[in-house]
Amino acid sequence: MRAVKLGSRIYGPGWGLKRLSPSFVSSSCSARACASSAGTGMAEEGRTTQDGDPVDLAMSVLVNYHEETKHRSRKYARGPHRLDWANQPNPFRRYDGARVVPLDHLPESPTRSSDPLWPVIFEESLAPKPLDKSSLSQLLYDSLALSAWKAARRSTWSLRVNPSSGNLHPTEGYVICDAIEGVSMTPFVAHYAPYEHVLEIRAEISVEKWRYLSSGLPPGSLLFGFSSIFWRESWKYGERAFRYCNHDVGHAIGAVAIASASLGWNACMLDGYSVHEIGCLLGLPQVRVSTDRGPVRGVMRELETEHADCVLAIFPSGLTISEQPNYQVAKLMGDVKWQGQMSALSKEHMSWGIIYEAAQASEKSAVTSAAITRSLPLPDSIITSAEYEPVTVRQVVRKRRSAESMDSTYAMLAEVFFQILAKTLPTGSGETQGAPRQLPFGALPWNAEVHLVIFAHRVVGLQPGVYILVRNEAYTKELAKLMKPEFSWEKPEICPPSLPLYALQYGNVTGLAQRLSCDQEIAGDGFFSLGMLARFESAMRDFGPSMYPRLFWETGLIGQMLYLEAHAFGVSGTGIGCFFDDPVHTVLGLKDNKFQSLYHFTIGVPVEDKRIQTVPSYPAPPGANF
Repeated sequence: MRAVKLGSRIYGPGWGLKRLSPSFVSSSCSARACASSAGTGMAEEGRTTQDGDPVDLAMSVLVNYHEETKHRSRKYARGPHRLDWANQPNPFRRYDGARVVPLDHLPESPTRSSDPLWPVIFEESLAPKPLDKSSLSQLLYDSLALSAWKAARRSTWSLRVNPSSGNLHPTEGYVICDAIEGVSMTPFVAHYAPYEHVLEIRAEISVEKWRYLSSGLPPGSLLFGFSSIFWRESWKYGERAFRYCNHDVGHAIGAVAIASASLGWNACMLDGYSVHEIGCLLGLPQVRVSTDRGPVRGVMRELETEHADCVLAIFPSGLTISEQPNYQVAKLMGDVKWQGQMSALSKEHMSWGIIYEAAQASEKSAVTSAAITRSLPLPDSIITSAEYEPVTVRQVVRKRRSAESMDSTYAMLAEVFFQILAKTLPTGSGETQGAPRQLPFGALPWNAEVHLVIFAHRVVGLQPGVYILVRNEAYTKELAKLMKPEFSWEKPEICPPSLPLYALQYGNVTGLAQRLSCDQEIAGDGFFSLGMLARFESAMRDFGPSMYPRLFWETGLIGQMLYLEAHAFGVSGTGIGCFFDDPVHTVLGLKDNKFQSLYHFTIGVPVEDKRIQTVPSYPAPPGANF
C-alpha cells in the first residue's frame, strides 16, 4: 500500500491519499477545448405500446411517475411512514421442490495464476476458460454471491458482491445453458440462490430448444437473465422503488460482465426480447398487478412475483455473435415443465400502484432486431497498472463495500481521479466516445446517454468546483446551450487531453453537494461526489418508453465501475439514491425534461464502524437468515 509524504510525516491509509492541512490550496485551471461527435446505436421500438395506445401515452405515464417520485426539500417522494419489520421481504427467493445443485466455493484470496490482477482485464482479453461447472461456479461466486456477513449485537445481515439500494436485493439471476457435467445432463434453465451458492434447476429442456435459443451464439456460450421484485424495495422506499430496482439491475449487469471478463468471456445484452418473451424464457408467472393508487395494505402475493428485465449473452472472448438470436421464444417454451414452487417473501404487503403503472408503461412490448455490441478492452492511458493496489479481480469485487461515512481530512491525487473517471467512459480514454466498447459498457447495445456532474472537493491540483464529464461528446454543444450561460466550460490544465472533462464553475461546493444529496454529510466528506445526468425525454422518443428503465441501468453500470475502481485504489464509494431532483437541475440551469439527474455517488476514505463484526460469506453463521 503506497502512501504520499506531506512535509516530514507520511500519512495513510492508501495509495494516492494525502491528509490535508488547514492551509491546503488547489492549483488553478485554464481553458482548453475538446469536442467530438458520436451517433446512436440502438434500434427504435415499434410506435405503439402493448395495449395499442400511442407511445406518447406511455411516455406521459413515465414522465408523470418521474415527477411524482422526485424528492423535494419540503416534500419527499411518498413512502411508508415507518418500516414494518414484521413484513420485511425475505431477500432470498427459493423454488421449493426444484432440484438443487451445489456450486464450487472458491478461495477468497486466490493466487494470481488463478485470478488476474484488476487492471489486466481492461488491457487485454484473457484466454477463455471452458464452460464447465467450475467456471460457472466462479462466474456466480464473483458476481451475485454473498460476499460477507455482518454482525452487531443480536443482528446479523448478509452482503453480496452486487450492491443494492438499502441492501434489499430485488434482483434475481437465472442461467440458461447447454448440458454441463455435474449440473445437468440436458440443457437447462436454473435460478441462482446466493444464500447457499447453489443452482435450482427450474427446467430441463431439449437439445433442439437450446439450439434455437443459442442461435447465432458461438460454442461455449450461455444466457444470463435478470428479473426484479419491486416489493423488496418498495417495502422501505415506497414509490421511488422502481428507480432503485433499475439501478440494481445496472449494478448486476456490471457485476456479471466483470466476472465474465476474469474468465476470458464477453458479456453483451440481447435487447431484442420483449418483457413477455423474457418471462417465458425464465419461467416467470405472467401476472398483472393493479395500478390503483395506493398505498394499499393487505395480503397480495402478486407483489412477490418477478418482473422480467433483460438477458445477457456470455461467450468466449475473441469470438462474435454471428447473427441475431431468435427472440421469439414464448411458443418454444410453452410446453416446458417448470419445477419448484416460488417461495413466499412476506406475510402482508403494501402496494404502490404507481410503480406497476410505470413498469407496464416502460415494458418492451415488441420483439426487435436490436444492435449487438461486445466488450473490447482498450489500453489504459492515464496511469500505469503498477500504480493500482496489487489486488486481483476477486479481491476487488468480493471485498467491495459501501461506505457509511467518510473521513474529510484526506485528498485524492489528480491522476487517480482522472483514472477513475476514464474507467466510466464507454470507449475508454483516447478515443471518441461513440459505440460502447470498454468493459463493462460494451454489454450495452446503446451509446452513452448519461453524463457525470462532479462536485470536486479535495483533489490535489484540481480547483474545487462543479465539473462535467461528457460521456458522449455528441451532446457537448446541447448541454452547454441548455445549462447556465455563465458556466466556463474550461478544460482543466492538468487534465489529460483525451478525457472530456470540463470545469463549469469554481468554488467550495462541499455544502452544496451535501444539501443536494438530501443533506447527507457523506456527499461532502468524500474526495468528490457526482450526479448522473441523463438525456431524458428525447432518449425515450428516440428508443421508445422502454428506454426509461434502461437509463437507470446505465447509471447502475457507471456506479458499479465507480465502486470497483475506488476499491482498487484502496478507498471506497457509496451510491446515493436520495437527492433533491429539481434543485440539482436548478444549480445547472436546466429548465425542462431534456436532461434529468437519476443517481448520485461519492468516493472517499471510509470511516469504519468497529462495533460491526465481519463474518465469512460461507457457510452462513448459525441462526443467520436475513
